[in-house]
Formats: sequence, structure tokens, C-alpha cells
Amino acid sequence: MKPVLIGAAIVGLILLAVHFHPRAYSVAIRQYTVEVPDLPAAFDGFTVLHFTDLHSKQFGEEQRDLIRLISQYEYDIIAITGDVVDRRNPTLAPAMELVHGLDDAEIYFVAGNHDHATGYRQLRDALTGLGVDILDNRAVRVNREDEHIWLIGVDDPSLGLARLDAALKHVTDDLPAVLLAHAPAIYGRAVEEEIDVVLVGHTHGGQVRLPIVGAVYIPGQDLLPEYDRGVFTKEATTMIINAGLGESAVSVRFMCRPEIALITLRQR
Repeated sequence: MKPVLIGAAIVGLILLAVHFHPRAYSVAIRQYTVEVPDLPAAFDGFTVLHFTDLHSKQFGEEQRDLIRLISQYEYDIIAITGDVVDRRNPTLAPAMELVHGLDDAEIYFVAGNHDHATGYRQLRDALTGLGVDILDNRAVRVNREDEHIWLIGVDDPSLGLARLDAALKHVTDDLPAVLLAHAPAIYGRAVEEEIDVVLVGHTHGGQVRLPIVGAVYIPGQDLLPEYDRGVFTKEATTMIINAGLGESAVSVRFMCRPEIALITLRQR
């Protein structure tokens, strides 16, 4: 057998083993601390629970396994950055069960490409009915004590629907801002606007990662993508890419566990 065929067979067996190994799909909690210039004192330690790319995936009956995991951590608000449904399985139930189980905090949402492909109006109405604040190219002021920061949300950059200029019209001062978007394609514009923190998903961390190399392929970025998962800093802007909870195209993860992120803001 030729070496290339032997190599392909080995990789195939590894992927098969990982696909059926429970730990490959156990959820990781990744915690990040971001130092923010001019952060109001009341927001020192402010924490955002960020999850993304659920893709209609179920974690126990009525999402109890996921909710039980999240309940072990403290946070101030919840940010959901799109693709809670999957175009292959457009049921709303997994997303609604998760949101219903997390109704102890303010929840903010921006849409992803799969959300738009599966009847976004129905999803939007369902989320709004559960009290979720949908940030379609707009910003809101988040208050704590007598101080505030800004939370900005844009529609999906990967579909060309992000309107950051429109969202920024709601921002009336120079206090720190956190931007929610589905895809890292918004990063360049966020750097231009000197936005402090950007939280995105969409990449799934590549789903298949190799030692040293990292993600092998991400749609829209091709082979060995630059923006796969984790922290990226350029000038005054820090972007955190969440590898998400679900999968698309193929339900395989290799060296890339599903994850939830906790992002804590600190005064510089």
C-alpha cells in the first residue's frame, strides 16, 4: 500500500475514534481576561458569558447538561453570536430550551448565516418572546451602578449584512464598547473604529485541528486559516473567537472540543 494511502487510513481511523469518543464532544469552558483602557470602575470584573454556533445541538434533555455546567460560573450578561439553528435541522427547540434555562441574566443576540437560511423571522420572534434583546445593527448602553459601557451588535458579516456604521450611531460617548458579531470578517472594521473587544464565532475552531498547525480549513478562509479560535489583538482591539458548541457540514471534531467562553473585563 502506498504511504499516502496508509497515512489517509490512519487519519481516517483517528477521526473515527474521536468521533465516538465522549470527551471529544464534552464542553470546554474557556476563560479570558481583557484589559480595557478607561473602563469604568463599576465594570472592573464585568463578565460576559459567550456562546455561539449551537446548530440545533442537544446537550441532555431540555439542555440540562449544558445549563448545569453553566450554572457553576458567575457572569453578568449573556451574549449569543448566531447560528443557534442549523439549516440541516432547523428546529428551534434546542435554542429555546437553552435560552429558557438561562433566564436569570440579560441575553443579547446577533444572527448568523444558518439563522438567516432557516426562517429568521420565526427565530427572531421566538427569541424576543423569551426576552432576548436582538442587536440587529444597533447598540445599547449597559448600566452598572451609575456608570455604563456600550454593547454593539451587527448582523452577520459573512453574509454582508453587518452595518457597523448604523450601529455606532447609537453610541453617544467614548466609553468602552464590546462588539458582538457572528463572524471574524468584522475585525478589520472594528479595528478602524477602535472598538475595545469583539466577540465572534462562526469558525467552529476549524472542527479539525492538528498539533502545531492548528485549524486545517475554515470556509471563507481556506487552508490554514489565520482566524480560527482564541485571542487576536491588533492596535486597540482585542477579538476573541469562540469555537462554538455545534458542527456544520460534518459532525466531527478533532482536537477541538465544543466550548463556551467567559470574558472578564478589567481596568488597565
